[in-house]
Amino acid sequence: MKEIIVSTRTGTSLGGVLFSKNNSKWLVIAITGVHGNFYSNPFYYNIGDTLADNGIDFLYAPTRDAYGQIESKNQLTQRKEILGSWNEDFNRGDDDIEAYINFAQQEGYQHIVLAGHSLGSNKVIHYLANNEDKRIDDFILLSPANLGHLTSVVSDPQKAVINQQLRTGLGQTMLPFDLLGWLPCTADTAYQWLYSDILDNVHDKKNADFSQVERISKHGALFIGTLDCFTKGNPVKFLKNINNHMASSEYNQLIFIEGTGHTYQEKEQELADKILEVVTNWQGQIEKN
Repeated sequence: MKEIIVSTRTGTSLGGVLFSKNNSKWLVIAITGVHGNFYSNPFYYNIGDTLADNGIDFLYAPTRDAYGQIESKNQLTQRKEILGSWNEDFNRGDDDIEAYINFAQQEGYQHIVLAGHSLGSNKVIHYLANNEDKRIDDFILLSPANLGHLTSVVSDPQKAVINQQLRTGLGQTMLPFDLLGWLPCTADTAYQWLYSDILDNVHDKKNADFSQVERISKHGALFIGTLDCFTKGNPVKFLKNINNHMASSEYNQLIFIEGTGHTYQEKEQELADKILEVVTNWQGQIEKN
């Protein structure tokens, strides 16, 4: 494992970890979800070690919401920044992903698989929907998050507090409560969670707004645990509903990890083995052509 630093177009520094043993031509970039770091999502170790042992490099790629708060140094201004889920701007998600893809290009990788977990999957969807990035071969979505379901726990009185802070110019002030019950954040960030469609791009209803998903031209693989509670209802149907709105639906692979939830607890190695199988299959298809 090797720590790497990437810089976004605005100078924000993000720190990732590269798993590499054989100078592979292939790289899987894993965009993390909110608070989706090594500590809360240890399956990244399983994926990284398994892929690297089989000649495929893996980049654990935290975006700015991987931690509640973390100190960073802006590479353009040389000033300290406090990043985190506490003040995340969803509009910056594409910049974070682009920084890691630029790193992969600079390192000479010929085949890039863009993966994401939880809210990271939603960010991958947004990136692919709005960027025809020819550097990316395929995508992997792990446990996409149903934001409408997650934010349904926010009460009307809490929404009133958020809107009051915004009206009085206190958008960058912390809320007096944890959004969703576990996310301390500013009113501006809370407003995006509740009302922005930037990452609210997957749903349990068939006729919901899947416009981002429908714009994705690449093919890939979609994973979910059959006990995932971030989907509202049946995780299998949830994943199939997403795929049904994709232009590449007939070519995509849907993988269901039985008996585990959103973070694949106790099934981390099974997840890693399935990802290896998927990427190895893509390698074989490239070699045939």
